[in-house]
Amino acid sequence: MKKFLLLILICFAQNIFAQTPKTKTDDILTVDEPTDKAYPEGDVPNDDYSVYNTAGIDIKPDFPGGMIEFNKFVEKNFKIPASNPELKGKVYVTFVIEKDGSLSDIRILRDIGFETGREAIRVLKMSPKWSPGKQNNKTVRVLFSAPMYVNSSPK
Repeated sequence: MKKFLLLILICFAQNIFAQTPKTKTDDILTVDEPTDKAYPEGDVPNDDYSVYNTAGIDIKPDFPGGMIEFNKFVEKNFKIPASNPELKGKVYVTFVIEKDGSLSDIRILRDIGFETGREAIRVLKMSPKWSPGKQNNKTVRVLFSAPMYVNSSPK
């Protein structure tokens, strides 16, 4: 019985000293006022920051000039380590192509050693902006996976 009364007393004390929310409407802050401005033709406002997969979108992102140009860009800018000039293989990378075409969240899935992963990240950071992916006529963030060919041609 003492435990029960103590429990009721604790609950009562908690209820009395609990904070109450403000009820004043004067403290409301409006950040974005709605505007009646028309968006540019073909551009739909998009507050969606989800990352989509390339398989589920209408228009896939693309490197300027296509994947052949991407492979040429990598071949031109990728520096083979001096310690192993005969190094050949693929470095598998994933990255997010943002709505503005820039690359972010670059990750190495598999490299061939000798700091090739770090070099792949350096090359991707130098990359020109891609054309972004679109879903329902809205530009979206897209997760993209690609092999980067080191000292060998794509097959």
